[in-house]
Amino acid sequence: MGRNTRRRPTGARRATIGAVALMLGGGGIVAANVYATASEGTSGQAGQVLASGAATIDCPDVGSELAAVPEGAKTEVDKELALLDKQIAEAYQKLQSSADAIRQDGAFAENSIMNPLKDKRAATIERIVGAVDAAGDRPEGLDAFAPCILRASGNQDQPENGQDGGENGDGQNGDGQGEGQGDGAGQDQGQDQGDGQDQGGDQGQGEQPPGNGGQAGNGPVAADFVDISTVQPNVSKPAAQGNASKGSFTTACGVNENGLFNSDNVIVAPGVTNGAHHFHDYVGNQSNNAFASDEDLANAETTCENQGDKSSYFWPVLRLQNGTEEKDAASPGGGIEGNAGEIVTPKAATMSFEGSPTGEVTAMPKLLRIITGDAKAFVNGPANANASWSCTGFEDRQLKDKYPLCPQGSDVVRTFRFQSCWDGRNIDSANHRTHVAFADANGNCANDFKAIPQLVQRIVYDVDAPSIADGGKTKPLFAVDSFPEQLHKPVTDHGDFINVFDEALMNEMVECINEGRKCDGADDGGNGDGGNDGGNGGGGEEPAPTEPAPDPTDGNEQPGGDDQPGDGGQDEDPADDGGNNGGGDNGADNGGGDNGGDDAPEPSESSAPPADDADQGDAGNGNADEGNGNADNGNADNGDAVKDNAPKAATSPSAAETDAAGSTGGSGADTALPGPEPAEAGGVTEPQAVTGGLAETGTQLWPAAAGALLVLGGFVLLRRISNRSN
Repeated sequence: MGRNTRRRPTGARRATIGAVALMLGGGGIVAANVYATASEGTSGQAGQVLASGAATIDCPDVGSELAAVPEGAKTEVDKELALLDKQIAEAYQKLQSSADAIRQDGAFAENSIMNPLKDKRAATIERIVGAVDAAGDRPEGLDAFAPCILRASGNQDQPENGQDGGENGDGQNGDGQGEGQGDGAGQDQGQDQGDGQDQGGDQGQGEQPPGNGGQAGNGPVAADFVDISTVQPNVSKPAAQGNASKGSFTTACGVNENGLFNSDNVIVAPGVTNGAHHFHDYVGNQSNNAFASDEDLANAETTCENQGDKSSYFWPVLRLQNGTEEKDAASPGGGIEGNAGEIVTPKAATMSFEGSPTGEVTAMPKLLRIITGDAKAFVNGPANANASWSCTGFEDRQLKDKYPLCPQGSDVVRTFRFQSCWDGRNIDSANHRTHVAFADANGNCANDFKAIPQLVQRIVYDVDAPSIADGGKTKPLFAVDSFPEQLHKPVTDHGDFINVFDEALMNEMVECINEGRKCDGADDGGNGDGGNDGGNGGGGEEPAPTEPAPDPTDGNEQPGGDDQPGDGGQDEDPADDGGNNGGGDNGADNGGGDNGGDDAPEPSESSAPPADDADQGDAGNGNADEGNGNADNGNADNGDAVKDNAPKAATSPSAAETDAAGSTGGSGADTALPGPEPAEAGGVTEPQAVTGGLAETGTQLWPAAAGALLVLGGFVLLRRISNRSN
């Protein structure tokens, strides 16, 4: 056996090796701790937002990309598009209910919510592509629309449940000009009220739930409201040319005294129960549900005084967040999907049709469908948004992304000005937009589109200004119904219309408008001056002549989307300002006429066929109570509350704006919608925030400090060894 001649290390060499090991080990600990702290800083912020519930789900809108769908594929495509909406709603509900799981496992949201949602959407989109391909040309690129992202809602800036008014004029606020609203001069400038209009302050939220707020935990919040008196006038109109059609035609169809509600949308999701995922008020046609055929609509009863108007006019209901459980509280589209509270019956609802500032109008085709506004505008961005919120007496100022706080004696007003240009061929389009358009800044229709009578829906509510300081505890917040993930934001407000005028009455309308007369449909096209206010009750009663009502027929407010032939467009000048609280605003009584009054029958549910993947069953149709929420909402004492408590609220950034601001959640997502989402989904886009204190910092950095000591100890030991050897 050979002798081992390897020399053992001397003491100096051992010490040198130990010193180097100390330095390397300490350096490794420092590096690992710095990396981990940086990662936790990002993911921790994201996790805090998710765990607080102050987040929403943002998916690219597949339907908006389908400009053309072959006739043979429409039924299948409509059902699959509705299924995409259902998948988002279900994922959002799971997100809301998973705060504890997300708090315990930072990857829970991605692994258990976002990735399964992506897989479901990918399969659904593939079926859409297959259906279109089988009947026509295969659409390309839709598979990129499968991933969704989680976004901070903007509602989380509530320290100790208080409303932090930290945003003044950022994002959409700007100069009041809505992003993506087209290039036309004179565009509706009520999109957002920034530059001093939203002063927020620290308005305490009182008993308001954390996260996204609201009775059902998904909005509204105090920052969604603004004192109308702080908003500057922002309404303009194009100059009428010599051949302008200056007349108007008003049809009186009541305020939904019959209590016809459902969560369907026969335009967007025909044949799909609960296709809207929120409840609508219906006036006019009484057969509108998901399964109504054209023949059903043509043969239906109508609440309109003139029985020649069987058109369907519908919009999301307005609710008070007062804890009331309506009959839809346990139904899809209602309480199950975050649409909770007392449904408010409008005080007045006016349906008027107006002319063009540049020439005559032509008759609308029978069964023309028009949707104005975007029910998904909070995540889609404002390109197709067309909400207009105001107060009686203040209708020369319109809000797009805020609910108004109205002073004493003033009522809340929602106004929808529909597209007034038609392609001359189609009564609908695949994305329900491209067959109609807004006029440009001068009132002209582009691309050979034809001017048609412009529908203006003006809906008035007698609701008190909410008590913002205590989060609506004293006087409840109000909000429109919405898709769950849209958080009841006011920018998502929208209106729907299906033309079912008989031909003779439509021709009377066109003649009246082109001849410059003001006509009341109840009088078969007469010359009455009161045509602008005849739709408020169903009784045809003249409004009190004490004060003039705003004239919704004077002008052409046409905020358009940039996917429409005519961008730009104009606002009307609805009033000469001041004191227009009476007269036509408050209009005729809420009963009478053909609308049933106290004898109104209970709404019936749709007789749905067996539910497929896209259906929610039959629970969504007609379950809501007859919205009787306005009876007790007098204005006698709300004036002081408006002045004392109303915030100049900071704008809640939309998802599109938050996206533009950058991502801190590690998703790598900074692409604005509409458009394909990034391939890596599941991150959280949120505003950057400074978090943590001295104790938290010490807790996170002690390993780095220990590592630094080891490095220092190794260095000292190495120096001592070096000195001894010398």
